[in-house]
Amino acid sequence: MSQINTLNELAALYPEPSTRARNKVQYQIDSFTKTFIEHSHFALLATTDSENFTDISPRGGEPGFINVLDSHTLLIPDSSGNNRIDSFKNIINNPHVGLLLMVNGIDEVVRLKGSATLHIDEELKALCPDGKKAPKLVVKIDVKTVYFHCAKAIMRGKLWQEDHRVERSILPSFAQIMKTQQNNPELTSATQEEMIKYYNSTL
Repeated sequence: MSQINTLNELAALYPEPSTRARNKVQYQIDSFTKTFIEHSHFALLATTDSENFTDISPRGGEPGFINVLDSHTLLIPDSSGNNRIDSFKNIINNPHVGLLLMVNGIDEVVRLKGSATLHIDEELKALCPDGKKAPKLVVKIDVKTVYFHCAKAIMRGKLWQEDHRVERSILPSFAQIMKTQQNNPELTSATQEEMIKYYNSTL
């Protein structure tokens, strides 16, 4: 097996990036990235755990659920989940985070990185309502870099194309998967329809 171990070996495989690609990194949220973030309804938050492994957690909400506080600051509300709070634990141990934001129907994505802190200030939580209840906390990200990533990955994956949707029936229900993986007969065998009903009741 031939393995790449050095930056020089890696550089030998690829040409230099174009001027546009090399210079696309921005150091603050401008009007373009602000508009994108305000329309985003889904993001992936990358954190680092205590063993220095990267973890990625999905975040979703109505467009604008991520608040652009100013040109260097984002607020992401906590949402009800399974209470593992892996990302929050990771942020306490290591504040460096990455965020990838998506907008349904737009093939480009926005990538950013920065430092995150957790806040329970009422005035900050009030800036991130989810329409039902105030979040328990908000993640404040001080943005270091932010930039658009080109459309090729989404286009290759045909992510927004209806004719490439996969039927949920290729897998058993989430409850049934958990029961089998954990080898726990006490766990529910709820159907996917029952799970969706449960999800909707706890959003």
